[in-house]
Amino acid sequence: VQRYAVVPLSTNSGLLRWVPRSDTLHALVKEFRTPRNILLNLEYRLMLHMAPNYDLLSQVQKVEVFENALAQTSGTDLRRVMHARSPSSEAWLARRTTLTRSLAVMSMVGHVLGLGDRHPGNILVHRSTGKVIHIDFGDCFEVAMTRAKWPESVPFRLTRMLVNAMEASGIEGTFRLTCEAAMDLLRQNASSVLAMLEAFVHDPLIKWRLLDQGAVRRPASHSSPNNSRRDSSIREDTSSSDTSLSVSAEEDERSPSSLRQQWRHLQELEARALTTGGDGALNSRAVRVITRVQNKLTGKEFGSEALSVDAQVQRLIEQATSNENLSLMYVPWCAFW
Repeated sequence: VQRYAVVPLSTNSGLLRWVPRSDTLHALVKEFRTPRNILLNLEYRLMLHMAPNYDLLSQVQKVEVFENALAQTSGTDLRRVMHARSPSSEAWLARRTTLTRSLAVMSMVGHVLGLGDRHPGNILVHRSTGKVIHIDFGDCFEVAMTRAKWPESVPFRLTRMLVNAMEASGIEGTFRLTCEAAMDLLRQNASSVLAMLEAFVHDPLIKWRLLDQGAVRRPASHSSPNNSRRDSSIREDTSSSDTSLSVSAEEDERSPSSLRQQWRHLQELEARALTTGGDGALNSRAVRVITRVQNKLTGKEFGSEALSVDAQVQRLIEQATSNENLSLMYVPWCAFW
């Protein structure tokens, strides 16, 4: 697992180390498509051409439209750009293996953490090794799966471009074996993992993230400014530059005065929780989070019966690759990639 330094400066600000010699999946796909005059949002345009009111369709209809867009595009962009960047066949094989193994490890670790928001801008690929690097761990403890609007329905990102970039057997082989080894290791060290996560869950500085949806609105300063640009870039023609993209309507609500009011309200809640011995909603949510993680580490996340490691991994892969689940993801997540 790739690590990078984080230096906290205050309760709500800090410095993150820049991850050198790496590119986002979004940048790699753009690098491949732009010289070939392929629209960056080709799949999305195909979906809108078939169903202009895609967001209003039923799940069955969304799956049909989604699969139609997949059938008309290859989904080999990542594989081809990695092959083109490799100086030799040996280097390409090594990078492909590293990508597969690192993706499998982070898929299992991210699932246990409840890590969401794995859109193409939050996953990096190292230029010389092919190692997958995840950034932006803001949406952890399955916050993305429980939000009111566009809840995520997959445990981790395992879309067709990632699968096509693996070895000839795809998911079967190195990826599955590495997933099983990683999950088995996490299970063996479940007590250590739970002890570490429990400290984060009960930390009063992050308790506001564990409130039930609607209790406190997430401060806009915690969302990356690149997300708004990326939302627009997926919907705009690739001929438009990033600087000319329209700003999301959400930005209108992100005035300095509004942010200050949100933070003041947040600090009041935290202070009240500390002075009264903790809010009941916060504590119950923390218990649910820990219980959920514990169930994942014992194979009971799908029911009371404990699954074996290989059965648990199989269920997770099925969920992550299901077109029924992928078709429900919000557009900038780029489930069609």
